[in-house]
Amino acid sequence: MPRRFQCPIADIPPGGDSPLNHAVTQRDASTLEMVREAVAHRQTLLAFQPVMRASDPTRIAFHEGLIRLLDPTGRVIPAKDFMPVIEDTETGRQVDVLALRLGLNALHSHPGLRLSINMSARSIGYQEWNRVLRHWLARDSTLGERLILEITESSAMMVPELVANFMDQLQPYGICFAMDDFGAGQTAIRYFKDFYFDILKLDGQFIRGIATNPDNRALTAALMSIATHFDMLTVAECVENAADAAVLTEMGINCLQGYHYAAPTTRPDWLDLGHARATG
Repeated sequence: MPRRFQCPIADIPPGGDSPLNHAVTQRDASTLEMVREAVAHRQTLLAFQPVMRASDPTRIAFHEGLIRLLDPTGRVIPAKDFMPVIEDTETGRQVDVLALRLGLNALHSHPGLRLSINMSARSIGYQEWNRVLRHWLARDSTLGERLILEITESSAMMVPELVANFMDQLQPYGICFAMDDFGAGQTAIRYFKDFYFDILKLDGQFIRGIATNPDNRALTAALMSIATHFDMLTVAECVENAADAAVLTEMGINCLQGYHYAAPTTRPDWLDLGHARATG
């Protein structure tokens, strides 16, 4: 009986196994090229979103600096539209460097600012990222105590020992560390005693609609109990309405972040005031 010829998998080009996969591959390639162009021409900026104190929602605890790109038409592209594609590439490391540089420059220019910057655990061993951080810490001794580095739960769990060692090395500078998207990944709880996370940011999937969802309240309470045991500040992400904010405050959350308070903006009021002082 004649054998049917089978094309070796290795001979199939990326995305060539189906029209859908081909479209996804083409889209990702286009996204990667767009990001590379933006990085090459420094077409990057930060959008700032305030994180509010639950005990007094009129007071800002700190801001989060969110990396944005400008496409060739000048349109602002949020990180969610490109980070999943570049996360494990060299371009992803370069974007982390640019975000860090922009954040540290903002801290240096605004002495009253406290700011969190997102990073990947992959950038811990990236020479340029470390060079930028050390340069700014040496240049301005006040930066460390006003800087918060956010690492997602899934990223931290890729190399937990490396993350713990990295945090240990930076403790003398007063830098705070936040675990972002807590609850979305698969954290091994045993690592908490080795980590130096100061802040746990609870993933938005547990926060949205918490006022009417008892399951979300139970899960959020469990996550908060872990933070309390390890003496960590808690931040609820994706707070989008007053009812959810009220429930979270009653549960004892420390800080609230989301569109109910403010959307990320590239032109916050304090940035304009700082510019006026610098040029006045």
